[in-house]
Amino acid sequence: MSIQWFPGHMAAARKKAAEAMAKVDVVIEVVDARLPEASTNPLVHELARFRQRPLLKILNKADFADPAATRAWVEHYNASEGVKAVALSCRKPGEAARIPALCQALAPHRNDLIKPLRMMIMGVPNVGKSTLLNALVRKRVAAVGDEPAITKALTTYDLPERRTIVDTPGLLWPKIDYPADGLMLAASHSIGRNAFADDEAAIFLAGLLLARYPALLAGRFGFPVDGIDAVAVIESIAQRRGYRLKGGAADFEKAAAILLQEYRDGVLGRISLETPQTRAAMIVEAEAALAAKAEKAARRRGAAAKTQDASSQNAENSASTSGGADDIAAASDEAPASDAPPSPAQEEPPAR
Repeated sequence: MSIQWFPGHMAAARKKAAEAMAKVDVVIEVVDARLPEASTNPLVHELARFRQRPLLKILNKADFADPAATRAWVEHYNASEGVKAVALSCRKPGEAARIPALCQALAPHRNDLIKPLRMMIMGVPNVGKSTLLNALVRKRVAAVGDEPAITKALTTYDLPERRTIVDTPGLLWPKIDYPADGLMLAASHSIGRNAFADDEAAIFLAGLLLARYPALLAGRFGFPVDGIDAVAVIESIAQRRGYRLKGGAADFEKAAAILLQEYRDGVLGRISLETPQTRAAMIVEAEAALAAKAEKAARRRGAAAKTQDASSQNAENSASTSGGADDIAAASDEAPASDAPPSPAQEEPPAR
């Protein structure tokens, strides 16, 4: 089952963001460079297309991501109409300073005192929007924290050169279609803790690391990874780090939490959870699974309908048989008395 998380404030914020987009010139979408497409909110693209606004896609946390995968994603997005993609790290001094000029190039008509450039930041929770905003404004105006969805309301800030920027809350979408997307978002802490279990996200992450970055996994935790599965990875982390419960059993939950935290902090190395190629393969597999599930559900509904029809037919037949017997009995009871032959005592004597 897919992980889902759409708190109530997001629906209201989405409506306000749609209204505010009509008054801006460029939309800045911040995504996590380690999972650019999984952290892309389809609602942002729908609104930008509807409002006919150019989109600057910032692949943030690029210093945590696999450089080869990031280059492939930037090339992939820059082939899309109306989109300009760049990879950077807002934590590095000077990186964010490039953004206003990039936005200006997308809206060259907004470059004077009468028509200053107006920008809006959007993105899913915990991808670095607040860090980016603080760097642009050049002071701490937005709270930065480890928990997703800290920002709750839209706020407008003035930038140098008479530019303005609108900050928006982290927005997800009502239904995450692909289970892998929910797990990638959960592993990267873009989804609230109450929507998933750490061990579920950690098992997913461990399996992905085994498949794509086994050397980083082995190098960080110091155990061989050949021939083991994702669950064994987390158990080995617990054993290697000495995480134990009372009684001596491995503390699986603590090891799972450590794996997630070290990935989120970039301690494991430069890791990307998806590439354009792996995403295409994931979608094919996920769509096939959804089609199989839909077909199975249709068969169940068909079988249930047949059972219902058979039950209805049996009930009708039973009612018909019962009704026929009742009709025969009623006809017998209602037969005219004159049809019965007269008894000898009732016969009249012959006329003389």
